[in-house]
Amino acid sequence: MIQTIVIIFGLILFEVISSVDNAIINANVLKTVPEKFRKFFLLWGLLLAVFVMRGVLPFVIVWLANAGLPLHEVFTLVFSDPELMEKALEHSKPLLLLGGGVYLFFVFLAWLFLEEKKYAFLVEGFIHRQGIWFYAISSLFITAVIYFSIIRNPILALAASIGATAFFMTDGFRRNAEETEKRLEKKGNMSAWSKLLYLEVLDASFSIDGVIGAFAFTMSVPLILIGNGIGALVVREVTVKGMNTISKFAYLKNGAMYSIGMLGGLMVLESFGKEFPFWVAPLNTFVLLVVFLGLSIRELRDAKQI
Repeated sequence: MIQTIVIIFGLILFEVISSVDNAIINANVLKTVPEKFRKFFLLWGLLLAVFVMRGVLPFVIVWLANAGLPLHEVFTLVFSDPELMEKALEHSKPLLLLGGGVYLFFVFLAWLFLEEKKYAFLVEGFIHRQGIWFYAISSLFITAVIYFSIIRNPILALAASIGATAFFMTDGFRRNAEETEKRLEKKGNMSAWSKLLYLEVLDASFSIDGVIGAFAFTMSVPLILIGNGIGALVVREVTVKGMNTISKFAYLKNGAMYSIGMLGGLMVLESFGKEFPFWVAPLNTFVLLVVFLGLSIRELRDAKQI
């Protein structure tokens, strides 16, 4: 019971902090659309983000990692016999972990090298100025992972390749959505429906990050559904009621990205046989949240905003 509570708490925390940036974007865009469109997004967008993306995606990932099981059997086993489902996942666990770990580590590297950010440390500014090295480092990383995968189990190399492919596909959609939104916003002719569609694309990409990261915490799909679902509901509540407050904490996004990078690294190591206690991933998320929340509060105090 304690293990279950710790895992769910970690999942909720990870979902919330990894979606902070998404929630800020949602709130800023929703301010520019009429009230009826806000209500539409908060209702139907919630259903799509929580019940479709975060609800269906874990099953799809498990099904892809267990090609011998029909999709309907995956659904049945998850709810009728979760323990048997977890045992069935044991042989495919390294595939899930490696593909997901590569994906998350690429998300972290892209943020570290390419994305505009509020620098928590001087080294972040230095690395950002060397953005062109993202492609070289990413290439070396995936080459090394594939090399060691082939030595251990050739099928792992395919999982690593799928993780990299998934990252570049989702990152491409995300960046295209952001560029389209900026271009249309400058022209001043972006319709409310276009803005909602843009938010849904971003929601989908952030959902993928959260669901893949959840497998660093547990292989139990029901726990992932509970933790991610509650976390997504919290994010929506923050979007509606507390965004002006939460957006003041400038370094929360940094904490989320370091957490994603750490989880990606843990998943890659675990896929190669390194074992970690169940509390490592939740503790990592909690500690990073506290550290970067503390940095944010210190800056607010220095600016005399609190």
